[in-house]
Amino acid sequence: MSRRRELAQTLHAVPLFAKCTPRELRTVARFVETAQLPAGTHLVREGEDGDALFVILEGEAVVRTGDRVLARVGEGDHVGELALLDGEPRAADVVAETDVKIAVLGIRMFRTLIRELPDLAEQLLAGLAGELRAARARADGRVPEPAAEG
Repeated sequence: MSRRRELAQTLHAVPLFAKCTPRELRTVARFVETAQLPAGTHLVREGEDGDALFVILEGEAVVRTGDRVLARVGEGDHVGELALLDGEPRAADVVAETDVKIAVLGIRMFRTLIRELPDLAEQLLAGLAGELRAARARADGRVPEPAAEG
């Protein structure tokens, strides 16, 4: 299986892209860059403007604010998808605990995708709506919180 096809399958697990077709996911995967980073690297720094989505392909990272660990993320997990939509400052640090391989979709590439593939915007909005409904259900106590890895 090709690397882009595998990446497209991984992107399908990101709620923002959950409603996209396999073809749309393969298109998105063409706009994604991958990188290998050593343990200790900050993927995201709290307070910085959000400008990319990160998907962990290999390794593990910790999401924290100050000394408080919020979650541990690993293969297939993602951080920063809301930054693609609003560019707001990051709410937490994300630091590689091990060497990691990540996929990165920057805000400029994301905007290019939306401009060139308007049908994709509809799928992204549907994926986002699903996430909002799930968050509301968790907040209302109708669905248990997802367990943080660790």
